[in-house]
Amino acid sequence: MRILVVHNDYGIYSGEEAFVDRFVADCREAGHDVGMFRRSSKESRENTWGKVKGFVSGIYSTEGMRMMRESLKQFRPDIINIHNLYPFISPPSLQLCRDVAPVVMTVHNYRLICPTGLFLRDGHSCETCLERGNEWSCIKHNCEENLFKSVGYALRNSRARRKRYFKDCVDRFCCLTHFQREKLEAAGFDSKKMAVIPNYAEEWPVEDASLSPEAHEPPYVAYVGRLSTEKGIDLLLAAAHALPHIPFRVVGDTHGHTLHDVPQNVTFCGVMTHEELARFYRGARFVVVPSRCYEGFPNVLLEAFAAQKACVVPRHGAFPELISNGTTMCGVLFEPSNVADLTRQIAELYADPTRAEQLGLNARKHQQAHFSKAVTLAKWETLLAETIHQTSHNTP
Repeated sequence: MRILVVHNDYGIYSGEEAFVDRFVADCREAGHDVGMFRRSSKESRENTWGKVKGFVSGIYSTEGMRMMRESLKQFRPDIINIHNLYPFISPPSLQLCRDVAPVVMTVHNYRLICPTGLFLRDGHSCETCLERGNEWSCIKHNCEENLFKSVGYALRNSRARRKRYFKDCVDRFCCLTHFQREKLEAAGFDSKKMAVIPNYAEEWPVEDASLSPEAHEPPYVAYVGRLSTEKGIDLLLAAAHALPHIPFRVVGDTHGHTLHDVPQNVTFCGVMTHEELARFYRGARFVVVPSRCYEGFPNVLLEAFAAQKACVVPRHGAFPELISNGTTMCGVLFEPSNVADLTRQIAELYADPTRAEQLGLNARKHQQAHFSKAVTLAKWETLLAETIHQTSHNTP
């Protein structure tokens, strides 16, 4: 199968990029011929001209269209897998794709129906653009806290919606969760085009004794991710303030975010390699994912499950479905953005290592059954093959 993977990298390497890299490598390992059409937003963040170019290109990228046309002509794909088109590829390129091969889009966030992609405003969940069916609220409330960006994001989403680029030019949408699927259907996307295939995790060597932490180190509460407001790092620090007897360790890069009033029981570990991260998870009692936003399918959740660690997550978005298989829990839920409840859940779980260990065992089993590489790639194989077959069958 000849698969063309299309992705516009973000300005900062993210979990989405990590998934794209892993997915491409695994598809090639499975014997598929995988081509890449990839552009980057990194340079657009560094100067005014780059930002203006990104503003315009998000609506219609002349260069992106030209490069897409060349890529399609040279690679001649059997199927095209879209990830992110903003800003330097742009939604109009979907019309070029549709005329060459069937299109499957992996939906990593909520950008098809929310200009920021987060369903977040002023630190709380917001679905106004979905409810009203337009993007005006993104400008009215300046959801990006930068009017230039808010206007740009709203305009590009508005044009894509009115031109129906996504609804008419994508054959299948691959959502990461059922929650995500429900939101797209609520926005008028065709339910018959929807599939749900979760992200998957690399295997972590949980039985490797060499990864054990030092015997004298007490277990800590772990956090892995961007140290930014939408990820809830401020909520974690507030909880740590209230629990001075519990050690917290944080892995991640601030990427320009300034953190204030950091308590003494919080240790920042910077960015870690895969091996270092495996040891880091091994020494944790459990992992906290305090996100203010809904999230798509955070990699840290998969990594924690694979490392046999329970997670403390907010009771919103897809999190409730991700930490439960319907009968068995893999962690605990707290009320979104509620520091008091987050503090209480952390304190209770930390004081009950037997429960934390059992939830971790549940998490590992849940990951192997539903979020493993083998299970997920088999679903992708089926989806791609069916889409090619159905599209060719429907072609006059």
